[in-house]
Amino acid sequence: MSTEAANNDKRDSAWPELEKAEKLARGAALKWASGIFYRPDQLERLGQYRKRETQRTSSVQSRLKSAVQSYLEGVGTGLGQLRASLDDIRAVGRTMVEVQEECQNKVNGFESLGQLSSLVSDHVQLSTAVHHLHQVFSVPEVVAETRQLIEERRLLEAHTKLMEMECWRDDILYQLHRAGKQSTEGEQVVLSYFSGVGQLNEDLVKELWDVVSCGLTLVKQDPALFVSAIRVIEREEKIDQVTLDSQSQHKFLPPGRPKKLRHMFFKVIEQSTAAQFRARHTDTKGPGLANHLAALQNNVLNDLKVVKHLMVQCCPPHYDILQTYAVLHHTCLSGHLQDIISWDLEKGEIYTVLNWIRHVYHSPEMMDHPDLFPDVDVASLGPLVSQDALEQLQNKYVNAVRVALSDWMQKALEAEVSDWYSEGEPESDHEGYYHSSLPAIVTQMLEENVQVAIMIGDRLRDQVVVMALQELETFLYRLREAVICFGKERSKDPQPKYYLLYLLTTVNNCIAFRKSVQWLQQQSDGGSRSDGCTKASHSIDTAVDRAMKKGCRLLIDKMLLELQPHFLQLLTGSWLSGCEFIDSTCTVIDTYYSYFSHIREPIFQFMLVEGLRLVVIEYIRRLMLKKLICKNGGEREKVWHRLSRDATQLRELFSNLGLEEAEQLTNAISSVSELIKLKDSSLLSLEVSGLVANYPDISDEHVSVLLDIRGDVSKEVRGTVLEMLEQSSQMPPEDYQPIFSDILVPAPVLPFCLHTVKCG
Repeated sequence: MSTEAANNDKRDSAWPELEKAEKLARGAALKWASGIFYRPDQLERLGQYRKRETQRTSSVQSRLKSAVQSYLEGVGTGLGQLRASLDDIRAVGRTMVEVQEECQNKVNGFESLGQLSSLVSDHVQLSTAVHHLHQVFSVPEVVAETRQLIEERRLLEAHTKLMEMECWRDDILYQLHRAGKQSTEGEQVVLSYFSGVGQLNEDLVKELWDVVSCGLTLVKQDPALFVSAIRVIEREEKIDQVTLDSQSQHKFLPPGRPKKLRHMFFKVIEQSTAAQFRARHTDTKGPGLANHLAALQNNVLNDLKVVKHLMVQCCPPHYDILQTYAVLHHTCLSGHLQDIISWDLEKGEIYTVLNWIRHVYHSPEMMDHPDLFPDVDVASLGPLVSQDALEQLQNKYVNAVRVALSDWMQKALEAEVSDWYSEGEPESDHEGYYHSSLPAIVTQMLEENVQVAIMIGDRLRDQVVVMALQELETFLYRLREAVICFGKERSKDPQPKYYLLYLLTTVNNCIAFRKSVQWLQQQSDGGSRSDGCTKASHSIDTAVDRAMKKGCRLLIDKMLLELQPHFLQLLTGSWLSGCEFIDSTCTVIDTYYSYFSHIREPIFQFMLVEGLRLVVIEYIRRLMLKKLICKNGGEREKVWHRLSRDATQLRELFSNLGLEEAEQLTNAISSVSELIKLKDSSLLSLEVSGLVANYPDISDEHVSVLLDIRGDVSKEVRGTVLEMLEQSSQMPPEDYQPIFSDILVPAPVLPFCLHTVKCG
């Protein structure tokens, strides 16, 4: 038992997987048995279960024995094959040792063959020299003949002899190469003897390139010479190809190969083409640039015509010589134009270049010429100048035009201003409207530059329109500043002789400038207007209005200045008792509006409205500054009567002048008079509410002054009225013409303040 246990322990330690498998099997069997024999009645079938499991165990053991037997047979077969392989390897080793010993014994015999190899090489050189002896002796004579043929431009004959000598030289070098004597003294002797062949090759190539560079002329005068050059080039290309093909087989490449003459042919025509596109800025200044571009146009067109009708017949089809020349001219011309663009060009020169790029190059007079169509496809050549370079050139042109326009308009404005101070009266048209030549001069400048830009393209047109609007805006601001300075002259003595007339002229000029602005805006309406054009349009509309309204205001201020002595009579005894004030006021207004009638519509209507508005404002301002306090109802009745009469006469005057809004504006005076006339002070709140509804810009200070003029308003009523005014205040509508907001009421003097005294 101890021996068996020891064997089991030894087996378990050697095969741990076996022990693990056995434990798993015992556990599975125990689990199965416990499940089967859980009930007592199952024990009766124990014999059946034992018999079935015994049979299953026997079947498994038999299959296992069969598998082990098959495995053992395979292991035996493998061991037998390994033994056979080991025997074969040992036999090969013994054979290799025998071969090595045999080679060692024969080394001395091979060393004696070196002398034989040297003799064979010498024999090859001597046999090669003897074989080519006749050709070798004739080399100097053939070299001289070939040189003479080259000088006479008999290119095909010269090339034939040159190929013959190169063949002799290459044959000798190849024999030396086969003999294993390459790069030895013998090869150097051969190359030295045939050195004249290399010089002839250089001379022939030089002559070829002279012919090719003059190809456009030769195909018209002597096409045979040009054809000979092409044939020589093609011969050399075939020789290059044969040489390269045989190099892989013979490992020999003759000196000077491959020559690549076809590649050099295209390089030469590229250089000869580029030579046409060279010019200095000093040689093409001003009109010279236009002449230079016109010459390029003729040269390029003539060259391509010659290529299509003559040179194409002289070149192989695979040269595609027409397309090649078209691409070369396009590329060289593109580079040349880039150089021209980099120069410091003037405005006219920039326009010439832009017009040439945009229109001339692609026109039927050049690349789209009927003689070239459809063989030359301009679209496939790409843009002549990049879009970025074209944009930069257009910006450069716009800036140059801007500088010129600014200078011209400044000079025109200076001439206009000098006329304002002259002794001559401004011009007037057949309708009696005063004007000057300033709008025509400025408009002509702008229109000419825009029309020129339109000829280039829509993009440049839009840029020039925006620039023109910006410069016109700047000019109008300068004009406004000049008008302001001119307006200060009215206070000087003497003032300009025709001060009013030149202000009228300026206003009419602004109306004309508005038409110029509209024309410029229409030029960019053909397509979608750019943001820059829209912004410039808004800005210039404001500039025109400001300049025009400044001139109008100076005219009205001049009228108001003359009305000041008359306004001083307001709320005086003479004013209450008579009508001289309003009669003299209407006379002055009528006189000035006889001048204003020389302003074109719709500004004349604006002058009527603005003039009456300012007169009403000045009238009410003087009324409030007087601080009149009525002592009784009789005085209030007189003030009301006088105010109503003045308002009526002003209304009638401006209605006769053609102003439809006269009643609306003069109603401000009537409303004030009604407030003063009101007999029942308890109804003042209602009256003031109506006044606020019609004139929402009236303030509590204005109402307080009007209540003071009445002289009968108690503190309680005043407080009620002002409280109601505060509650009913509202924002004026957008189209409301302000009146009371332009009237400043002086602050009241407080009772506890000391009176001002003059220091002694």
